[in-house]
Amino acid sequence: MDKQKAYNIIFKSDTKSGRLFDVILLWLIGLSVLIAMFDSLPLLPPFFNKAIKIAEWFFTILFTIEYALRIYISSKPHKYIFSFWGIIDLLAVFPTYLSLIAYGYQYLLVLRILRMLRIFRVLRMIRFSSEGKTLLRALKASSYKISIFLFSIICIVTILGTVMYVVEGPQNGYTSIFRGIYWAIITVTTVGYGDIVPQTDLGRFISAFTMIIGYAIIAVPTGIVTVEMSRATEEKPKCPKCGYKNIEGANYCNDCGVNLKENK
Repeated sequence: MDKQKAYNIIFKSDTKSGRLFDVILLWLIGLSVLIAMFDSLPLLPPFFNKAIKIAEWFFTILFTIEYALRIYISSKPHKYIFSFWGIIDLLAVFPTYLSLIAYGYQYLLVLRILRMLRIFRVLRMIRFSSEGKTLLRALKASSYKISIFLFSIICIVTILGTVMYVVEGPQNGYTSIFRGIYWAIITVTTVGYGDIVPQTDLGRFISAFTMIIGYAIIAVPTGIVTVEMSRATEEKPKCPKCGYKNIEGANYCNDCGVNLKENK
């Protein structure tokens, strides 16, 4: 088998053999993730433990061969290695080899489940792929605003944590400013573990004020992303005939069927 034919099978899904390869790969990924989950169960019989270890190494070697084959048949191997899928494929095999040095890292094999994102390509879910690109554009457009927002939150929790350290003091569990900041974070995010609570009236008042701030803060990033999502949706290419928007990457309109290439 020449490189081009192997490339079409492994990297493409528009042929019968390529589609079959992707379907088999998805099943193998699902089984390997399931085995990694079973490996975390306590008090398994020795026979099952041994069978799980053998299965883990079987899938790891199989995926390692697949990863090496992808690099070999790629016209630009470095481009694949540093691509999103290349990094995910590497993370799918790396934990098992890392577990030879330090026990416990083998459980990171569940990262293989990220490889199942290929199901969108296999099932030709163009609409889902298009919506995913819209979401990424919205997140990218809102990244600066969210960064400023997060920096503001860091400043707020630092101030609140310091104030609570001064008001409550070590006798009430606020043994340092860092512990005060920890309290501020879990209060602003409305998590409230309850492992550290204010004991004074002033501390309770500050705590109530912080909770109210938390409810207001939650809405800010949601609003930022929602606005950018709306803008990204409006900027999507439209069908020149019917105005249908979900045509990104398509040759024909999903609504009226017009040939989009001829109407560009």
